[in-house]
Amino acid sequence: MAERALSEPLPAPRPRPRLVARLGDAAYPLLALVGALVAWQLAVLLFEVPSYLLPAPTRVFQKLVSAWSLLASNSLYTLQEILLGFLLSVVVGVPLALAIVSSRICERALYPLLVGSQVVPKVAIAPLFVVWFGFGMPSKVLIAFLIAFFPVVIDAVVGLRSVEPEKLYVARSMGANAWQLFWKVRLPKALPSLFGGLKVSITLAVVGAIVGEFIAAERGIGRVLLIANGNMDTELLFAGILVLTAIGVALFLALDLLERWLLPWHVSRRLESLSEATL
Repeated sequence: MAERALSEPLPAPRPRPRLVARLGDAAYPLLALVGALVAWQLAVLLFEVPSYLLPAPTRVFQKLVSAWSLLASNSLYTLQEILLGFLLSVVVGVPLALAIVSSRICERALYPLLVGSQVVPKVAIAPLFVVWFGFGMPSKVLIAFLIAFFPVVIDAVVGLRSVEPEKLYVARSMGANAWQLFWKVRLPKALPSLFGGLKVSITLAVVGAIVGEFIAAERGIGRVLLIANGNMDTELLFAGILVLTAIGVALFLALDLLERWLLPWHVSRRLESLSEATL
């Protein structure tokens, strides 16, 4: 009887429902955030910290509600700058990476310039963009683009170069032209690396837009933060930072969802599904 029990295969683990797994994963950061807010509130109350130095979370949320119309209108303006700078980084970065991968001459000519462009502090270049393009949105979009495009180029180059030469030889032997090689072979192989660069790029675009608004702006969350700083309105400062953080996290999660939808076949997704099934 014991030998029969040992010879029988173990029952397969019951997979958790996908929704339950997602909610379980989201519970950890939410609990950590709630714990940090409670500790913050208690520290302010116990040590009697003045609100102009460190307001309590409850006062920050009250300011968020009372100044919601101001924050919402300016956050929409900043969101436009972020998205336009990010899209421009994709439109310029991917073809530039393709040129670097396809041509040794382009690589030797452009790669050092790309690295050099990242060495120059963007805060030093931002005033020039304001002089050239004015106080409006174009200067902020270009600053966001300048900060955000480098990860797109680098990760796209890494992904495009990860294609096995044998696949290219087989595709060429079957009559594939340059466009078909890119669309059918190179791009699918490069997408996992490219999405890694895009996730970094979208967060840097947020930084670039705020840097541009700090230099000179008539609207935007950066302008609100400057006004709040000048008025010593620390509660409004924290409320603006909270809105800006929410924008960055939402954009990052949107890209992550897009990656999950476009790359269900990638090995990282298969391993993730396997780990969810065994938990």
